[in-house]
Amino acid sequence: MGKFIYENGPRVDIDDRALTHIQLVITAKLRRGEPLPFSWKDDASLGGGRTTVWIHAASSMVFKYTVAAHSSINRSWVDALAFTANSPSGMYLTPEPREGTTLDDDLKTASHK
Repeated sequence: MGKFIYENGPRVDIDDRALTHIQLVITAKLRRGEPLPFSWKDDASLGGGRTTVWIHAASSMVFKYTVAAHSSINRSWVDALAFTANSPSGMYLTPEPREGTTLDDDLKTASHK
């Protein structure tokens, strides 16, 4: 389990694989000069709820991984996270889609469940 640490404040445990994909989207947005909100659900031990941080070029962030090896990248997941990052409400963690599917494919599948 990795950890995302923002400034001197919020910290959240995130699976290493998910954290890798989140890092890719955040760094891509910041390279383009695009700030974004990033939200996550708080653990029940913290009272539940949700935390949102505003990420911009001057933000201080740490992506701490528990394993040294890099995860393979699921391009469909990067695309899904980028889709949320470009929305007015900002980026949030989505479930990992099947590799090679499109966001439309996963939305269609979800709507039939």
